[in-house]
Amino acid sequence: MPEPVSFKAAHTAAEHWAHAAKACVDSLMPLPAGANLGFVYATDRLAEDFGSILAYLRQKTGIEHWVGSVGIGICGNDAEYFDRPGLAAMVGAIPEDSFRIFPALAKGSDELSEEIRAWMKQAPSVFGVVHADPENTESPKVLEALANQGAGFLVGGFTSSRGAFYQIAGRVTGGGVSGILFAPGVAVATGQSQGCVPAGPVRTVTDAVENVVVALDGRKPIEVLKEDLGVKNMRALQAMIGSIHAAFPVEGSDTGDYTVRTLVGADPVRGWLAVGGPVAAGDRIMFVRRDPKSAETDLTRMAESLKRRIGGRPKAGLYISCIGRGASMFGREGREIELIREQLGDFPLVGFYAGGEISNARLYGYTGVLVLFI
Repeated sequence: MPEPVSFKAAHTAAEHWAHAAKACVDSLMPLPAGANLGFVYATDRLAEDFGSILAYLRQKTGIEHWVGSVGIGICGNDAEYFDRPGLAAMVGAIPEDSFRIFPALAKGSDELSEEIRAWMKQAPSVFGVVHADPENTESPKVLEALANQGAGFLVGGFTSSRGAFYQIAGRVTGGGVSGILFAPGVAVATGQSQGCVPAGPVRTVTDAVENVVVALDGRKPIEVLKEDLGVKNMRALQAMIGSIHAAFPVEGSDTGDYTVRTLVGADPVRGWLAVGGPVAAGDRIMFVRRDPKSAETDLTRMAESLKRRIGGRPKAGLYISCIGRGASMFGREGREIELIREQLGDFPLVGFYAGGEISNARLYGYTGVLVLFI
């Protein structure tokens, strides 16, 4: 006999929040047996109605626990929504003592309730899905503190909006890092796609000043870049420069992880390169390509890798992608989600397009982060 359905997702576009919420609830019915947790994402066109949406979802489903965020774009199952009112919701059945929801932490993990801290001590190495406020400069430090205190592997994204940066964590919240922590008994698998493919080997910075690479492997950085790209002159290099970035491998990563920074300038006379962030002698660096073809290739690679790891179809998923991806990177709305489902099949999926993505408590950009419940 087939396994009982433990998750269900729905999505819709509607000009009024009530119509969107009703359409989602109607699609979620009948609820999965034992459903007690919901994820909800709304486009920023519905940001001011997020509280009303939460109240409606609670009233009509009877589910008390909800987590989510607004975003400039959202996704649900096989669809993406940008620049119009859209709503996506997913409900599931998770043992009550296997998760804890926490409202926004503005300054540090010491703001967690005593009850949650006690629960974390009983369930070490937990996994978390978090939403962070981009206007709070302390958010990266809060993420690090949470991970160090025992929150384990944190994934999620920074709320994106052209208005209010509202999140939901049991209630409408904001101003910091909010989300949900899962005990180790909740089986998940995660993947990350940075939309890039390496253009050459890892190099070593041998001289640098602030954000300027002065020498790379003892050579002029521009000459190294041309060599890695296989181009002969500056004109050919300039034609490619918008799709070429600098990548810094993450120390200790066993998955070839790296952080990407934009190439913000080049001095063809001295042969120097400027990157979007500080750089120092001894740093390891490589050049990567980021364009629609590379993005499709890397997203497919990530989904294929997850498929091999889980050995079957996931029960449900959350997808947090960058607002710089979506249709602007993949050519049309829905293509990004389509690539994931081509590899992993049809499963309940919701998520949003963030102003910065979080994986293993680190902040990334132009990245897609996929969480699978298995």
